[in-house]
Amino acid sequence: MSFSRRKLFAAAAVGGALAATGLPVARARELGAGEGEFDALAARGYNRRFQARPSAIYVPDTREDVRAALETAVRRDGGVAVRSGGHCFDDLVDNERTRSIIDLGRLDAVFWDEQQRAFSVDAGADLGSVYNALHRWGVTLPAGICLGVGMGGHVCGGGYGPLSRRFGLVADHLAGVEVVTVDADGSAKVVLATKDGPDRDLWWAHTGGGGGNFGVVTRYLFRSPDADGADPTRALPKPPTSMLSARLIVPLATEDSFVRLLENYVGFFHRHSTPGNDFAGLYAPLMIHTTGTAAGEMLILADGETPGARARFDDFVATVSDGVFPPPILTPVARLSYPDTVNQVYYAKGVNTTRVKVKSTYLRRPYTTDQLRVFYRYITDLGVLGESQLEFLPFGGAINAVSADATAMPARDSFMKMLIHASWRLPSDDDRHVRWTREMYRDVHASTGGVPVPNEVYGGSYINYPDPDLTDPTWNTSGVPWHAFYYGANYPRLLRVKQAVDPRNVFGHKLAIGRPDW
Repeated sequence: MSFSRRKLFAAAAVGGALAATGLPVARARELGAGEGEFDALAARGYNRRFQARPSAIYVPDTREDVRAALETAVRRDGGVAVRSGGHCFDDLVDNERTRSIIDLGRLDAVFWDEQQRAFSVDAGADLGSVYNALHRWGVTLPAGICLGVGMGGHVCGGGYGPLSRRFGLVADHLAGVEVVTVDADGSAKVVLATKDGPDRDLWWAHTGGGGGNFGVVTRYLFRSPDADGADPTRALPKPPTSMLSARLIVPLATEDSFVRLLENYVGFFHRHSTPGNDFAGLYAPLMIHTTGTAAGEMLILADGETPGARARFDDFVATVSDGVFPPPILTPVARLSYPDTVNQVYYAKGVNTTRVKVKSTYLRRPYTTDQLRVFYRYITDLGVLGESQLEFLPFGGAINAVSADATAMPARDSFMKMLIHASWRLPSDDDRHVRWTREMYRDVHASTGGVPVPNEVYGGSYINYPDPDLTDPTWNTSGVPWHAFYYGANYPRLLRVKQAVDPRNVFGHKLAIGRPDW
């Protein structure tokens, strides 16, 4: 069974002139500036601060299209970048080095692969399509809450979402990856790397090693570690039959209310971070907006099928609201099926029109009261009123049941992610908002060189929230290299994989594996 494989265009030849040069002829549709969808595809990135200006964009329909397009691009002018959902927060794709983009938006099939005994998910499929496709078999992946995100970069950064505290990372269910790599002579080949078979190191590198490092992922194979793969209805986790959801609106009129809410909230998830804890089915991201008064909004999602689910939901709300004034306001609690929760409560697919700067931290212990007061000072800065926000995202649970080296993503003893998500619209405001983001992050982590150096308090940062400032000694004064924040002790192995599968260093960006430490 296949889901949404589109074949709307015939594969196109590059032309006689290219063939005369001896270069391979790409069968993927190739677009040059001014042709067809070129401008729309070139501008498909999430962050309006950055715009790639490639000379060509390839739009493949098959893995062979990808292989031929990659070989052509490498031999023509190099500077190849890959785009699936287009949600990279920084300029890892959209930068001056990018001469060619391979756009995977048309590779979006989801089906049960009988031969591999796993679900095959193309890299261009978005999360919403994947959830809906897997529902046919009554299974799911613990992937993200933003339905428009593409699988291509989401998975190889580790991937997490509302069900991860119960079922682990997306990467924990990755059984294999099909990736197109480039040999030393410039020829491209399709490699199927699996957990239990050939090219295991290349499989492992895609369980958190980040996108744009090793090759072009064309599809992923998913099967949970405890599944034998014979029955697709048992190959991946079964989602809750129902989920509870509501929003908690928090006015946060004073600094003391802000601090009290954060201490309640962060403390709760710190206490309930072990695998299998009673609240492993609870996910409640908190967003605090730059309105001048630190207004907060929490989306609460909880497994609704287990006994006592509503009592635990109410217990959580009471705990985080305790002592907060004015009292938070809870919207009516809905009980919906899992598919209805995904389609009605998860964040809908859309087009971003803002300029963005992000920074993240994994927490192993809660922030101190003094650090929370630093956050308050910045979040109430009247100079950045608008769409920016401070986010706290629950982690831990089943994620922490896996060893730090079992996958490339090492953050297996953290309970929370902090994300500064600055967002604005005018280019003239770039310097002000970027500086605000950098200085807040620096001041919160002042005792460790302005960055969350992995230690007993911090677990580093998340590669899918990329921050090139970690490579800049102006903002990272810790002396700790950038890769320690994303990969920890797994970096040497990732570097060996990179050197083996990308000897020409075709795939590079500001946070690419193998780049200089500073």
